[in-house]
Amino acid sequence: MTSSAGKVLVVLGAGPGLGMSMAHRFGEEGFRVALVSRSDRRHESYCASLATAGVDSRSYPADVTDQGDLRRVLGEIEGDLGAFDTVYFGPVSTEPMTIVPLPEAGADDVRAPMDRVFTPAVTVVREVLPAMIERRAGALFFGGGLSGKVPMPMLGNLAPASAALRMYVLTLAEAVKEHGVYAGTLTIGGLIERGDLYQALAEQAAAIGTIDPDDIAATAWEMYVQRDRAEAEFSALAPAL
Repeated sequence: MTSSAGKVLVVLGAGPGLGMSMAHRFGEEGFRVALVSRSDRRHESYCASLATAGVDSRSYPADVTDQGDLRRVLGEIEGDLGAFDTVYFGPVSTEPMTIVPLPEAGADDVRAPMDRVFTPAVTVVREVLPAMIERRAGALFFGGGLSGKVPMPMLGNLAPASAALRMYVLTLAEAVKEHGVYAGTLTIGGLIERGDLYQALAEQAAAIGTIDPDDIAATAWEMYVQRDRAEAEFSALAPAL
């Protein structure tokens, strides 16, 4: 591996949980960080936290589920910081989405979560991958749910989007490794501590199970360095699941 000094990490869906843990962990290795989230109301505190740790960062408001806004912000970041080495895609919304049991779900019910999760992920890849292939360098990380790997009927129409994203990333990883590019998925079962969903579901956290985002970010860094696996699973859920 070459030195990480000056490389750029883009965090799409920056929040107080895993997004910031990824920023800190890669920042420790000399990465500059671009933080992107829908609202900029917490950006000042995020950047201050990174500055205290000696990490150079910038922040950008954008709705990454909007393809036009996503393309805009990626272009803005590249204009400000230059080519980015690594992208982490992990937007999480606390906005409610109706869960429809799969036996009752129609095509539109299944498509809605796809539009919120899967479609933006593919857009990210289409925007950043060509330059990575040209440089024969770069990495793509995606945060995904354990329902993409383990059947969870209680999540109904939400589960297929997780499954589609997981298999997309695993297949992408095989397709791009010969070009010097790495892709990996972080498959998560449980509430990420400090994250927005964790705070929204604080009363149920003990029953659901929680995961330290610093542990996930540490594993992501190992995956980045070693590049010998395309998936890491983190589950705090009951073994029966």
